[in-house]
Amino acid sequence: MAVGNDDVEIVKARIDKRDYRRVVHGNSLQVLLISDPDTDKCAASMDVGVGYFSNPPGLEGLAHFLEHMLFYASKKYPVEDSYSKYIAEHGGSTNAFTSSEHTNYFFDVNADGFEEALDRFAQFFTEPLMSADATMREIKAVDSENQKNLLSDAWRMNQLQKHLSDEDHPYHKFSTGNWDTLEVRPKAKGLDTRNELLKFYEANYSANLMHLVIYTNESLDKIQNLVEEKFQYIRNTNKSCFHAHGEPFKSEHLQILVRTVPIKEGHKLKIVWPVTPEIHHYTEGPCKYLGHLIGHKGEGSLYYILKKLGWATGLSAGESDWKLDFSFFKVVIDLTDAGHEHIEDIIGLLFKYIDLLREHGVCKWIFEELSAVCETKFHYQDKILPSDYVVNIASNMQFYPVKDWLTRSSLPSKFSPSVIQMVLHQLSPDKVRIFWESKKFEGLTDKVEPWYGTAYSIEKITASTIQGWVLSAPDEKMHLPCPNKFIPTDLSLKIVKEKVKFPVSLRRTAYSALWYKPDTLFSTPKAYVKIDFNCPYAGNSPEAEILTHIFTELLMDYLNENAYYAQVAGLYYSINHTDGGFQVTLLGYNHKLRILLETVVEEIVAFKVKTDRFSVIKESLTKEYQNLKYQQPHQQAMYYCNLILRDQTCPWMEQLDVLPHIQVEDLAKFVPAMLSRTFLEFYVAGNIESHEAESMVKHIEDVLFNCSKPLCKSLFSSQHLTNRVVKLENGLNYFYPSECPNPKEENSSLVYYIQVGRDDFKLNVKLQLFVLVAKQPAFHQLRSVEQLGYITVLKERNDCGIRGLHFKIQSTVKSPGNIEQRVEAFLNVFGIKLLEMTNDEFKSNVNALIDMKLEKHKNLREESVFFWREIKHGTLRFDRRDCEVEALKQLSLQDLIDFFNEYVKVGAPRKESLSLRIHGNRHASEYKVEASEPNSAKIHNIFTFRRSQSLYGSFKGVSG
Repeated sequence: MAVGNDDVEIVKARIDKRDYRRVVHGNSLQVLLISDPDTDKCAASMDVGVGYFSNPPGLEGLAHFLEHMLFYASKKYPVEDSYSKYIAEHGGSTNAFTSSEHTNYFFDVNADGFEEALDRFAQFFTEPLMSADATMREIKAVDSENQKNLLSDAWRMNQLQKHLSDEDHPYHKFSTGNWDTLEVRPKAKGLDTRNELLKFYEANYSANLMHLVIYTNESLDKIQNLVEEKFQYIRNTNKSCFHAHGEPFKSEHLQILVRTVPIKEGHKLKIVWPVTPEIHHYTEGPCKYLGHLIGHKGEGSLYYILKKLGWATGLSAGESDWKLDFSFFKVVIDLTDAGHEHIEDIIGLLFKYIDLLREHGVCKWIFEELSAVCETKFHYQDKILPSDYVVNIASNMQFYPVKDWLTRSSLPSKFSPSVIQMVLHQLSPDKVRIFWESKKFEGLTDKVEPWYGTAYSIEKITASTIQGWVLSAPDEKMHLPCPNKFIPTDLSLKIVKEKVKFPVSLRRTAYSALWYKPDTLFSTPKAYVKIDFNCPYAGNSPEAEILTHIFTELLMDYLNENAYYAQVAGLYYSINHTDGGFQVTLLGYNHKLRILLETVVEEIVAFKVKTDRFSVIKESLTKEYQNLKYQQPHQQAMYYCNLILRDQTCPWMEQLDVLPHIQVEDLAKFVPAMLSRTFLEFYVAGNIESHEAESMVKHIEDVLFNCSKPLCKSLFSSQHLTNRVVKLENGLNYFYPSECPNPKEENSSLVYYIQVGRDDFKLNVKLQLFVLVAKQPAFHQLRSVEQLGYITVLKERNDCGIRGLHFKIQSTVKSPGNIEQRVEAFLNVFGIKLLEMTNDEFKSNVNALIDMKLEKHKNLREESVFFWREIKHGTLRFDRRDCEVEALKQLSLQDLIDFFNEYVKVGAPRKESLSLRIHGNRHASEYKVEASEPNSAKIHNIFTFRRSQSLYGSFKGVSG
């Protein structure tokens, strides 16, 4: 087969050392080859130019269903699920997703398994097998996936927006599919779903609609030969790429105000306009420019005014859900209770700000500043996972010219006021769609969206009505943002004198400890700073925990106007409450990082409670805690697992109980008391020299501890916080049953946790190897064969250095107790298969795990998170991966079998297990009769149980 190379230069980042080559195969398959000698993982992604817009009438979800089916088997590899099993056994992962106009398949794998993985992957597009039995089972999996989404506000509101469109336009379609659309309705019409599936595949999966990205550590020439060999047999039918021509709205779908009832507490406003897709003007960046200004949070912005009035807690703006033929510009505003009562004023202020942009015209300096920020971001971008990288590029290839496959629309460089004005003109009252979400509309709506059951009502509004809202809106002074002082101008790299591999303890006093790690791998002008404020008074009661949470939210709130500029410039920060205090995290370009850090510390020192903002934050947190009951059952089960295992953890229900009684005066008294005894733990990494890190820490110490009126004092030895975990008893299976707090939830869930023991290299690798070996067989049996539920997971678990594993399954078809029986049945069968494992299979899995452990960190953040976990847990084994590799090399197959028999199998002598059983409304009756069984113990009260159990010793000790 003839293969053509393209000499078009592909624009890449300045620091990107990878090689790229575009190849067009004789069957018109377009391929991008990427050679990265430094990569440990290889990856591939195939993007097929057909999605759910192409679903045949009456077969909603067929494209998505086909995506599921291609994973099962192929003519060359007919054993069901052997593709996923091979990927898992070679340290990889695989997945896919179906969009409106394309479907993306991808995987990553250790380098030594890539060639066969790619061959197996290629069979998706040449000779897949879709048996009748697998077809029926996978329809249930699609239905389970849909069930998972039914109470998700994001899915519900997205479908409502599609529902209110032209019924003949593909945008109107239901994308996921369910049992009804893929089995019941087709059968009623005399259609065989499998036959329709095969026809859809034959009609649409053509090589000319496919774009493939390959990422390996081999040379481009070698990759090219490999790809030619594997993908030359994909048929090319010269199928035309499907596009949905024209906007999906008729006049009745525009100028509407839709009131709708969400699942969760809170009020939200979404203002949407159909606009010209930016893809046609991506170098001019009209939506980027307008989104930057309308979504700005600095002084004088729309959000600044709404926040000042106490009407909003969040705002975002920009292009959304774009296609080649239509797109949307969307403004999303999170409302307070007061904002909910001033919706007309808020809409009026939005259009007033849009009018302001028209009056000022398109500002060249703002565009140039935005362009400069985007250029710096692109050229100094971090490496990401190869699987994520290939997915992004394969999707780009469907829409962008070859030279911009890597940049896509991230580099607006052409200043064109007329193009920006064109899109700005489209943000008019004539074409607006307003979606107003609030539970206050319950009982006041008259329509129901058919797929998700969302209640809503529609009101037509006119341009003159909106103009009236503009005229009556508050007379607040809005203006364009100021020049951004946080944009870095020094992007030089510091000279690292000592190239240390692991963090070093650089400084320690009675007030703080500093861990430091210079950048020796990534060569980017970025830094990472973590400060852990260990405050013993922050977590000693539900009141203290909620007051700490309010404090951190207010800090973020106060910092917003100034620090938002830092975020725009690529310098990110967060302040989060923890079980024992709070953490400050900064990540981004190091040039202006210290300015931002000192700004944060100054805000802590000068903290005063502003009554108006306190009320807003308190209201927002109340809704946040109330909405925890709407988490999915598998999330509820994980929450209870954490609550039972982690000593001193306070339940959110108690925090919600005390929240209404917290007053301004309580916080004003609490914050100085909380900070009065503090120990700071620092981690500073990246493009920062050691003396700069020490200077930074000394400055903060001086401000907090060593000034004339110090805010903080050092901790007493007895006050250093420890993280301790409940030690489960051998031979007993504890279980905690609970009803799902959301009465509408049909899904139930089980988390089946097995505790193994304290951090120990040899024990760790046995546990990790078992999970690696068992993960795919568990998924295949429990999800693919038995169809217990779409969410089926087996994972290793680490609680403050206490190791274990858990099965997590969510289901509508089985109760938690029945799911547990199926998990234990799987373990019984797996034990037999483990005995049948050959030494070659064992060594292959060991080598896969070794490769995974030796995989290099991709970027500064990933490395920092890894090292920070060692610091936070107190284990301090920065060389963990090397040590665990050595432990793996000493491991035998018998060691793995002994581990399974001792810790994991049903009835194992050292087995310590805990089951969290969350019952949805379909299994409420089973919850009422849950009782202790032989060798099991029901937990009636979590806190009584915790107090009665032994605790593992903390690795943290009393050293802080």
